Amino acid sequence: MDELAIKGGPKVRTEKFPAYTVIGQEEKDALCNVVDSGVLSAYLGAWHKKFNGGEQVLALEEEWAAFFGCKHAIAVNSNTSGLIAAMGAIGLSPGDEVIVSAYSMTISASAPLFYGAIPVFADIDPDTFCLSPESVERQITPRTKAIIVVDIFGHPYAVDEINALAKKNNLFVIEDAAQAPGAKVGEQFAGRFGDVGVFSLNYHKHIHCGEGGMIVTDHDELADNIRLIRNHAEAVVGAKQHKTLVNMVGYNFRMTEMEAAVARCQLRKLPALLDARIKNALYLSDGLSEIEGIIPPKILSNVKHVFYVQGFKFEADKVGVFRDVFIEAVKAELPVMTLREDEGVLIGCGYVRPLYLQPLYQEKIAFGKNGYPFVLANPSVSYHQGLCEVVEQMHFCDLFTLDLCHGFMTTKDLDDIIRAFKKVYALRYSLGD
Repeated sequence: MDELAIKGGPKVRTEKFPAYTVIGQEEKDALCNVVDSGVLSAYLGAWHKKFNGGEQVLALEEEWAAFFGCKHAIAVNSNTSGLIAAMGAIGLSPGDEVIVSAYSMTISASAPLFYGAIPVFADIDPDTFCLSPESVERQITPRTKAIIVVDIFGHPYAVDEINALAKKNNLFVIEDAAQAPGAKVGEQFAGRFGDVGVFSLNYHKHIHCGEGGMIVTDHDELADNIRLIRNHAEAVVGAKQHKTLVNMVGYNFRMTEMEAAVARCQLRKLPALLDARIKNALYLSDGLSEIEGIIPPKILSNVKHVFYVQGFKFEADKVGVFRDVFIEAVKAELPVMTLREDEGVLIGCGYVRPLYLQPLYQEKIAFGKNGYPFVLANPSVSYHQGLCEVVEQMHFCDLFTLDLCHGFMTTKDLDDIIRAFKKVYALRYSLGD
């Protein structure tokens, strides 16, 4: 049998994997039409008929609302902006607490800080990697105002359990569905289960317009607040005669006409892109599940998982070598992906370092030099290592992620990935030589 590539042997594959290129002629034509119109953005930061944007933005919002079956869809320039706007819209105040995940993109936890509120980390479920309802319940205090749930990797959060906790304790649920456009529980789309849902349209996501985000809600008041925060709220609340000034200091979170035009094309492509991605993800899961000690992503019943990435569990005691050693050997057998060459082979040990271990939380320095807003925190709020045992076990020992299942990957591409894993497994004991 061949020697492992990491030991100097031949690679399973040297040809780059195909790019995930979802931008086509439709997007080019749409952009040209916007450029030819001479109107690249149509917002006015005053109470005016153009306060909510131009033709393309308004059309995207209408189409997004129709697709996802919601009353309001609001375009912003990023998922980050959407989460910050949602925090303001619910009336978050300094010293409030928001329960967040430690295993997500950083803004999923840091968004409350923009309004002086305190992120409180809950642990995750070891199968779905979404927030654990039991851990969330333990973190609820009289200061808790909201829960930011994350549909991590494309699997919806524990909707029934967490929503029941929120209802019981009069809490808002903000659903970060950045990685889950088109995911479902039953016939309901992810993003629609909380009071507010937020999607991402940046270039790593299932569909994108370069940079962008979408917010969905059925709540009229929250939608009104979000639109104001998006576009210089403080300048228009008087003329609008808005009924509250709470958090009505606004930002410029506006999406351009160009981005909206591209996003409209992308939305129409979403169902086909998801079908191809899901098919490929299940193929990889089936192939890698033949290796003892590698456990494919769990999908709860009645759930449609859309696989932003695939999270596999790694049982080192069964494989016989440590995860990091095994994965580095697999990566040595495979090439990079076209257009993402500088990211290396798209297989990761863990996902993101537990967020509470970032300097922001360890030093409790955010705005200004005196520790605001952490100085307002309940003394029981802690960010010590060991805080979220499952997160740390997954990240440092038991989880690896594949970002290799997109719909432009062929069966041959997927077979090469599976062959690389099986080759390393067969020769795994040589890794100790």
